[in-house]
Amino acid sequence: MPVSNNFVDLAGSWQLTSPESDHSASMAVPGDVHSALHAAELIPDPYFGRNEEVVQWVAKQDWVLTRSFFLDDISGDWYLDVDYLDTVATVSINGAVVLEGNNCFQRYRPDVSKALKIGENTIRIMLHSSIRAGAALQAKQPFYIPYNPGNSPIPDGNMLRKPQCHFGWDWNIAIAPLGLYGTIALKKLETARIEHIATRQFHNEDGTVDLAVTASLFAKTQGIAQLYFTLGEERVRLDVGVHAGETPVTHVFHIEKPKLWWPAGSGEQALYMLSVELPSQTEVRRIGLRTVELIIDKDEPGSRFAFKINGREIFCRGANWIPADALYSRSSPDKTEDLLQSAVAANMNMIRVWGGGFYEHDWFYDMCDRLGLMVWQDFMFACNLYPSTSDFLENVEAEVAYQTRRLATHPSIVLWCGDNELVGALTWFEESRKDRDRYLVSYDRLNRTIEVAMKKAAPDGIWWPSSPASGYLDFGDAWHADGSGDMHYWSVWHENKSFDNYRTVRPRFCSEFGFQSYTSLPVLKTYADPKDMNIASPVMELHQKNAGGNERIAGTMFRYFRFPKDFPNFVYLSQIQQGLAIKSAVEYWRSLKPHCMGTIYWQLNDTWPVASWSSLDYGGRWKAMHYLVKRFFQPVAIAAIPSEDNSKIRFSLVNDTFHDISVDLAVSLIDMKGKRTSLRTVQAVCSPDAACTALTIDASEVPEGHLLAWHFTASNGMGGQGHFVNGTYKALELEPAGLEVLHEEVEGDGTVEITVTSQGLALFVMIETEIEGRYSDNAFDLAAGESRRIVFTPTTPFERGKLPEFRFYDLQSCQSVD
Repeated sequence: MPVSNNFVDLAGSWQLTSPESDHSASMAVPGDVHSALHAAELIPDPYFGRNEEVVQWVAKQDWVLTRSFFLDDISGDWYLDVDYLDTVATVSINGAVVLEGNNCFQRYRPDVSKALKIGENTIRIMLHSSIRAGAALQAKQPFYIPYNPGNSPIPDGNMLRKPQCHFGWDWNIAIAPLGLYGTIALKKLETARIEHIATRQFHNEDGTVDLAVTASLFAKTQGIAQLYFTLGEERVRLDVGVHAGETPVTHVFHIEKPKLWWPAGSGEQALYMLSVELPSQTEVRRIGLRTVELIIDKDEPGSRFAFKINGREIFCRGANWIPADALYSRSSPDKTEDLLQSAVAANMNMIRVWGGGFYEHDWFYDMCDRLGLMVWQDFMFACNLYPSTSDFLENVEAEVAYQTRRLATHPSIVLWCGDNELVGALTWFEESRKDRDRYLVSYDRLNRTIEVAMKKAAPDGIWWPSSPASGYLDFGDAWHADGSGDMHYWSVWHENKSFDNYRTVRPRFCSEFGFQSYTSLPVLKTYADPKDMNIASPVMELHQKNAGGNERIAGTMFRYFRFPKDFPNFVYLSQIQQGLAIKSAVEYWRSLKPHCMGTIYWQLNDTWPVASWSSLDYGGRWKAMHYLVKRFFQPVAIAAIPSEDNSKIRFSLVNDTFHDISVDLAVSLIDMKGKRTSLRTVQAVCSPDAACTALTIDASEVPEGHLLAWHFTASNGMGGQGHFVNGTYKALELEPAGLEVLHEEVEGDGTVEITVTSQGLALFVMIETEIEGRYSDNAFDLAAGESRRIVFTPTTPFERGKLPEFRFYDLQSCQSVD
């Protein structure tokens, strides 16, 4: 436990007990209660089998954390610094209550000077049951505030300022975890402390930038503080007078030749190191110099929705982010960075931090800054109605002010969004349908509180009221309005419509759409026994949180494919059809550029092993879809898009670079034996501000029993290939591909080269092994006589000479009985 004259780090081992039972365990802080109980073998692994049902009792009890610390000097002013305290908690030191916490998203700094003593001190944190606390708060409301049982089987989570998905979601385990996930330290207040840092950028016409840095200093009494501002090589000392409360101090850096920060794929992610220092405290920020605009100009269909970075419009390619794990103790910065790296590797430049989880830790946004991932940041309200009593709104105001000031210096954050789907939620409950005005007024009070607090904390930040929304103060149905604002489009999944249905809407920016698949077989094996490997087994049903989801996955297979021969191939085919669904949407919507300027699919990652809409498995393994994402999100891409009557096939060329691109496109026919015949070659040019049509052919040019295939190379070195089926895959009389595989271990890093050769037509060739790792490509096609060299890089190098066992899938073998 690090101890100095003015700092005691209280992270580490605490004792966990319950006043309602005899359970006792050691708990690592930061950490969560469930993980501590599991480590002590007091509960089974909540993620395995049907153990979710077994551990429900944990969240229904209060839990107590205690530890001791020593002080040899208690002179002066001491405060406790704690954040990510989840959630309703009473903190006492030596029996004196020093904090009553009720918001997981706030930072608390209570003065604890009078509670301390020389020698041994005891700190105690009572974590109150969120289930009981939510029910008690609901009972105090002037009128009932409905919650969404379809997402949250545990009631009244909307009463609490904690992650809403903790109470369950249609992809998350419902165990209402509790704990402490951030800082806990005892600190001595010297003359002053740095409360928060704000920056404002002024980009001048001559190309220079003025960076105004404001440090807010908190003091108990008047005094003089030595304050240092450092940016790069420039360092300035200011001796400033402070008064009781907050004193803002501003210094302006003039940057003659600024290096700008760009999103991934559009330029470099230049970052400047900024530090603000007091003798007893140093705060460091990485500053990216860039301008951001949200273009919402009126036009003929309605109004645009496009991001402009440094004066250039950027087409946003990305996915929605949910918490990296349902249990905090199972997450880590390294695991999170791997997920974000996978997003960039799949040609993404934006993620949306969805409003039912966390405001993520600082290091998360540091990663996004470094990787060039623009962040659409929701405030943490999702899919429910919420109170609008004065105490609740005051709590929200403090939360928003803190979180906005904490995060606003990050160049990656380009949008602050009030909530997720709260306007739509007004139509979901009998109470709000009967008395819409009451609940709409309540929503407006909440939304207005968030907006005012956000704009006060970050005057230059871009505000968007809700997602989806057609515009500011527009409370209409943005779910089905594709003329303005951002759109969530769920008709294909939730209404069981065909993939073609994605081409019936023309969103300006689609910030949610998705299709489910099963998690990969190696991940399934971590929570299910062999006897449970059946979509109708109780274990598999428990790990499917969307009502009717398993039936919808199976029903879609009946529509498009011949049914797979066994369970492993069922899992494989579910991932292929998931990728095809999202591919259908993205390729069409990108072809509408600049009418559409963003596609953010649901969802990037999983919180636990579960059937879901993610393209990355729990743990970070790439599903088949993620390999497809890498292709259809490529900045220069070609897609085959059928006309409404399927009589013509248009080859759309989209260019998201800042330069004109020329493309050589070769279109061919492939028969069921895999023989390729050239059909057409063409060269096309596309400017960066739109998509264009490279070629159009009549569907009649594709004989029965043939696929349409293509490959292209672009003038900037990008390229790719694909195929198109004008109908369903189940109509194809596929013949055995006759795959031949050669493995060769590569020296040094433990990677394996896999060469796959096909005797016939092989569609969606998928390689899989139990070993964690990444493939250079997967879910690819081969015609007769073609080979593909794939490099597999294991996460942890394996012993030389012991190659892992690889499994190979393709569409024909998946659907055939050997």
